[in-house]
Amino acid sequence: MLNTLAVANYRSINKLVIPLGRLNLITGPNGSGKSNLYRALRLLAETAQGGVVNALAREGGLDSTFWAGPENISRRMRNHDVPIEASVRQGPKRLRLGFAGEDFSYAIALGLPMPLPDHVSYFSLDPEIKRECIWAGAVYRPASLLVNRAGPMIRAREGRDWDVLAQHTPTFDSLFDQVGNLRSSPEVLLLREHIRGWRFYDHFRSDADAPARQVQLGTRTPVLHHDGRDLAAALQTIREIGDPEALQNAVSDAFPGARLHIEPVQGGRFAIEFYQEGLLRPLSAAELSDGTLRYLLLIAALLTPRPPTLMVLNEPETSLHPDLLPALARLIIRASQDCQVWVVSHASRLIAALQQDPECNCIVLEKQFGQTQIVGQGMLDEPAWNWPD
Repeated sequence: MLNTLAVANYRSINKLVIPLGRLNLITGPNGSGKSNLYRALRLLAETAQGGVVNALAREGGLDSTFWAGPENISRRMRNHDVPIEASVRQGPKRLRLGFAGEDFSYAIALGLPMPLPDHVSYFSLDPEIKRECIWAGAVYRPASLLVNRAGPMIRAREGRDWDVLAQHTPTFDSLFDQVGNLRSSPEVLLLREHIRGWRFYDHFRSDADAPARQVQLGTRTPVLHHDGRDLAAALQTIREIGDPEALQNAVSDAFPGARLHIEPVQGGRFAIEFYQEGLLRPLSAAELSDGTLRYLLLIAALLTPRPPTLMVLNEPETSLHPDLLPALARLIIRASQDCQVWVVSHASRLIAALQQDPECNCIVLEKQFGQTQIVGQGMLDEPAWNWPD
């Protein structure tokens, strides 16, 4: 489980260190930085997938993602005694992302390449990975460092010495792409697989052409695809190797008197049949309302027979009637018993229902002087965190 998430110099986030629990609820007014925090977590996930540089390119390039305000806002600026203005930077400009886990912690720093006088490249705006570190425990200390990547060189601790794992690592490749085996660097391998296990569900499609509305070829599906294309197979997989009772309870909790059936059709394809009280025939996926379809997709995601290390739901209340949100909250709370859950929401009824769980870690964001901050978090309230030098 992740205990701490740290982000620096990313969009509206100048410096932010967030405590995490088993069930995390991120909320706040529009424009407070919820989406930026969600995107920062997705960037962290891309480091283990080999796509962090491409992900930054899709956002407009590294330079456009940097925090646009001054490095530090003084007390006089906060009191409006002097205008907010740039100051001399104390260090190089870096986008920093990191987290502290129960066993290992990780941090990455990205920056722009140094210009060379005799070398002209069309890729001079491509981000470079300047530093990556893996250490034991929650707080970085030089003595706890296990794997250290500085520029192109990656080294791993070997007793009291350091073993060089790679000397010419491309600046656009993470150490997760280059090293990682059980003999020389088990920490890299374990952490890479941990991050690759994160699951993100963001705005399922529910339009007339949505993949979830189509009859699809059915194979065992313990993990719902991020666009929901294998919904029928995922629901049937829960019935056969998951918790069929929880599946039926989730449907009945949201739609009293309703039941779900998966019908095999010609050619090994699966079709959804949704029985509602008072109707003489079942409804197909193509006939379901947007809200009903999205709720079935959330059921399939949250009742997965193969829980991930981290599941992230971005505004799961989209298209749902407010009366469905208490049932959705109960479903999320149940899922948080099997994996760490992160929910981004601004639906007051869902927020209130999730906060009834004593383990709900509610993080309310606000924006002050353009910076995303946690409401009520002072310097002494932040989790202990040190960025590697």
